[in-house]
Amino acid sequence: MNHTHQRPDEVIEIPVELENSPYSVFIADGILDSIGERLRAWRSVGKVAVVTDSNVAPLYADRVLSSLTAAGFSPCLIVVPAGEASKCLAGIEMICDAMISGGLDRTSMVVALGGGVIGDLAGFAAAVFYRGISYVQVPTTVVAQVDSAVGGKTGVNATGGKNLIGAFHQPSMVLCDPSTLATLPVREFNEGVAEIIKHAAIRMPEMLDSLHANQRSGLAPLIAKNVSIKAKIVAADEFETKGLRALLNFGHTLGHAIENVAGYGTLLHGEAISIGLHAALKLSAKYENLSDADANRVLAALRAFDLPLEIPSDLQTTRIFDAMMKDKKFAAGSMRFILLRSLGQPVISNDVTAEAVREVIASLQAA
Repeated sequence: MNHTHQRPDEVIEIPVELENSPYSVFIADGILDSIGERLRAWRSVGKVAVVTDSNVAPLYADRVLSSLTAAGFSPCLIVVPAGEASKCLAGIEMICDAMISGGLDRTSMVVALGGGVIGDLAGFAAAVFYRGISYVQVPTTVVAQVDSAVGGKTGVNATGGKNLIGAFHQPSMVLCDPSTLATLPVREFNEGVAEIIKHAAIRMPEMLDSLHANQRSGLAPLIAKNVSIKAKIVAADEFETKGLRALLNFGHTLGHAIENVAGYGTLLHGEAISIGLHAALKLSAKYENLSDADANRVLAALRAFDLPLEIPSDLQTTRIFDAMMKDKKFAAGSMRFILLRSLGQPVISNDVTAEAVREVIASLQAA
């Protein structure tokens, strides 16, 4: 954790040390209100598009707009309907049209205020608007703060699968305000914890012991640990070419397929990932001799947050399997899975057979 240093004013800064576009993640309760002065210190004033959704706008848009205005920026608010369905090319077109009519140009920037959907959508809009303008991530959900806001992956869903259209476009800054998590409904809070449990499984098993089901405050240190795990992996493998960044896909290979087949929004992302983690643990036991004790620590953590471990009975094995074969994680047709030898010891395996995947899907089908 040598990257994480606390300032006297309790802002935790974690650098994401990329060769060409390094930036920092700042974490502090109430940091939302200082977004204007932080952006001002970084660049001259101008037009800013604040992209958010219909759930987040009523809660936090005014605070962000007034902070930007007070610092001399001219913000325009763009609100998209909440939910995964907005994460499509039509959503990008709508945001870009709104930015053009709002008078934004190549010198303008985007603030992504919301969860993972908004970060992916607004980030991709920033990547393609005038061939790329800068953007700032202001994540307001657990998933976004611990995972999706860091790393520069932006994109939208295609009919054939999740995140198949997108770009690597690193943010210029990430501002995490853990106090925004207090307004999350329990189900949305819990789904985000699935990503924390994933990080714990691949990198920091001791984190499993520090998770408490009803904790809603004092979350900054936990978020900082997760950001630091993600930041180190991303810095070592920015464009996912070396295999290291693939480790972050633990539980996601099957999880994304389940999410797709269920219909986006039926199962929340973290809920589908939870089922995917269960599948990955079973495959890890089969191929890497992962111990029951290690697997049970992960499953106990998922259960503590009421996360599902079985595939809903109405989802057919064949459909899930087909969706998985379309996933961009399948390099040259081989089944590439992230498995665990033990907690904190992930491996990339090309040994998993199609038959084993079908078996594990069948074994997780709710009766």
